[in-house]
Amino acid sequence: MKRRDFLTAGTSIGLAGLLGPRLWAQLQADMATPAGPVPRRALGKTGEQLSVIGIGAIALMGGSQAEADRLVAEAIDAGVNYADVAPSYGNGEAEEKLGPALKGKRDRLFLACKTARRDRDGAAQELRTSLTRLGTDHFDLYQMHALQDVQKDVDAALGPGGAIEAFREARTQGLVRFLGFSAHSAEAALKAIDSDLFDTILYPVNFVCHHQGNFDQEVLQRAKAKNMGVLALKAMARAAWPAESQAADRAYPKCWYEPISDPAEAALALRWTLSQGVTAAVPPGDARLFRIALNVAGKDRALAATEEAALKQLASQIGPIFRRNA
Repeated sequence: MKRRDFLTAGTSIGLAGLLGPRLWAQLQADMATPAGPVPRRALGKTGEQLSVIGIGAIALMGGSQAEADRLVAEAIDAGVNYADVAPSYGNGEAEEKLGPALKGKRDRLFLACKTARRDRDGAAQELRTSLTRLGTDHFDLYQMHALQDVQKDVDAALGPGGAIEAFREARTQGLVRFLGFSAHSAEAALKAIDSDLFDTILYPVNFVCHHQGNFDQEVLQRAKAKNMGVLALKAMARAAWPAESQAADRAYPKCWYEPISDPAEAALALRWTLSQGVTAAVPPGDARLFRIALNVAGKDRALAATEEAALKQLASQIGPIFRRNA
C-alpha cells in the first residue's frame, strides 16, 4: 500500500471509530443515496443568492473541452450558480476552458474572478484579459487574489496607484458588480475587512485549522459584523502532503495539500464549514472531489453533536495547513 493510501485509509478508520459503527454506516449509506437540488444562501448585503457550493475552474484543467462542458452543465443542472476562476490557474487554461463551457449559460452563473496584481494598471489589464478569455462583458464579483502580507499586498493594493483604483473604475464602467478579496492570512484579511471597500471575503474555513490553528474565528466574526458575503476555501482539506511525496505521484496533483477524498469524511468536513455562517464553499480543484461536494451539498444539514465531537477529535490528530496563534 502506498503511503498516501495508507494515510487515507487510516484516517477514515479513525473517524469510523470516533463515530461508532452504527453512525458511520448511516453516514456512508447517506452518501450513497441520490442528492436533491443544491440549496442557496444570501451573499451578505449584496442581495444575491448563491448555491452553497461553487464550481472552481481549476477542476476543468488538464481535461478536454468536452469534459469541461459536461462538468459545468452537470453543476448547473444540479443547482450550482456560482463559479470561481483566476488567470493564474494553469496560466490561463482554467479561463480558456470555462469560457466556452459558459456559452448559452452565462446568465445562470454568478461569475467570480480574481487578480494577483496589486497595481492599478496591472489589475485593469488583467481584468480585461480575463473578460476576453471568458467571453463575457462583466464579472459579478472581482477579487484581489491571495492577500497575504499586510504591507506588500493590502497596503499596496489599497494605496495610491493600487489595484483598488482599477476595481472601483471597473465597477463604475459596469465591468464588475461587486468587489471582494481572498486571503490566506488573518492579519491581511482583517486589514482588508476594516477598509470597508469590499462586499465579500474568500477565506479558508476548515475544521482542522479551526480547532488546531485558531485561524478563522476573528476573521469570520469581523466579516459577519460588517454583513460581508463569506465564501469558503479549503473545506475539504486534510493536511499538507508528506514532504517526500512528488506531485506526479499524488492522487490529486492539482491540490497543493492532501484533500479529503473519502465521501463520508468529506461530508462531515464540508457540512462543518457550511455551518460556520458561510454562504458557499469552493471544493478542491478536481472533478472527482467536486462531485463528492455536489452530493453533500444536495443533502445540506447541520452536524449532530456526535459528528461535531468526532471531527474535533479527528482534528487533534492532524496538523493544520494554516495556523494563527495570536
